[in-house]
Amino acid sequence: MPLSQELARAGRRTALVEREHVGGCCINVGCTPTKTMVASARLAYLARRGADYGVQTGPVSIDMLRVRQRKRDIVTSFRGGSELRIANTPGLELIMGEARFSGRKTMQVNGSELHAELIFINTGGRPSKPPIQGLEQVPSLDSTSIMELDAVPEHLLVLGGGYVGLEFGQMFRRFGSAVTVVQRGPRLLGREDADVADAVADILREEGVTVLLETDTVRIEGGSSIRLVVRSADGERVLEGSHLLVATGRVPNTDSLNLPATGLSTDKRGYIPTNDRLETSVDGVYALGDVRDGPAFTHISYDDMRIVRANLLQGGNASVKGRLVPYTVFIDPQLGRVGMSEEEARASGRPFEVAKMPMSHVARALEVDEPRGFMKAVVDGETGHVLGAAILGIEGGELMAMLEIAMLGNVPFTVLRDAIFAHPTLAESFNNLFTPVKEPAPRVRAA
Repeated sequence: MPLSQELARAGRRTALVEREHVGGCCINVGCTPTKTMVASARLAYLARRGADYGVQTGPVSIDMLRVRQRKRDIVTSFRGGSELRIANTPGLELIMGEARFSGRKTMQVNGSELHAELIFINTGGRPSKPPIQGLEQVPSLDSTSIMELDAVPEHLLVLGGGYVGLEFGQMFRRFGSAVTVVQRGPRLLGREDADVADAVADILREEGVTVLLETDTVRIEGGSSIRLVVRSADGERVLEGSHLLVATGRVPNTDSLNLPATGLSTDKRGYIPTNDRLETSVDGVYALGDVRDGPAFTHISYDDMRIVRANLLQGGNASVKGRLVPYTVFIDPQLGRVGMSEEEARASGRPFEVAKMPMSHVARALEVDEPRGFMKAVVDGETGHVLGAAILGIEGGELMAMLEIAMLGNVPFTVLRDAIFAHPTLAESFNNLFTPVKEPAPRVRAA
């Protein structure tokens, strides 16, 4: 949507074609509704812990209808704001319907033909279903339908140990469900360092989530309950639950676009290849966001828009090369990540150091009784610049963003180590985090 507004404001006659709802995945079935429900689950968690803070709260019960309605109200508000901004943008026409290419620069929408010299494909993605025997014969939930439940599941089985499965797993555990997470790989959050993934698993287990690693789902059976036949090093066993969440990944929404009509093809997973400027192999056709094989985050899709805007409207030469990709996993406490992991730094062969400190050493975390997790930063051994960070702890996403700002400005770790931050804040933890790291030796310029 932001790109269509930018184009219209620049004087270009613009059509925005939307199949289902304005705002895409993020506002309607992604970031906005899930984080709204995460907030409800966190409040339930804190209410149960009231005695830890000297506050007697009594029994806690969950009204899923109210949780759902709060989520729906916020989604409706956000979507309505987007629709209003579109309506107030001269030169921008919103067309509700499904677009399908009928020629190189033409497409059919609602029986009408549209032609444009510039076409931007940003159709997003959807939850995928793994090829597991019996899955199609039993009722299952995905990241969209699980948010429409009107009652707390008795036992939620979760297939997948990525951020979607973990956010919903912890959420429904806090709502009162028994939760079992089944992960094929040796650890949760497969892109993270082992110590980060292990700490996340410990936090979930501490809250009562059963986490099964290196466990394959052989088949799924229905009936009065849902039965997963799983296999691990210990052999086969049966898991029984009331509900099944499939959170094993997403696929791009490209299969219904009839891309060959415009001269485009996808890779074997359905993604549209582009160059670093987001241009496809067809002149004037661009692919942005989740339909190209890149990080599937709202903020990356928005940055894709800025790249296209800079190049088409501002005479720039922007590209995806070298951009940082921050993200936050909204478990509680949060996991904020940016830049190189320790494993990636080690594989690169470059000199580096690791700064690591438990959140139990952070005064502010102790004061609010949230000491779980740790802070970790990877530092270049020659320049002292921060190469990456993983902050698993209270407001981990916000602390990660502070380190990202330092990375964007090429600020060496010594500046953070020696900075004066207000006390008691989470930010002052950087003073102690970087204290053990050796300063790089000064470079001697050749005569």
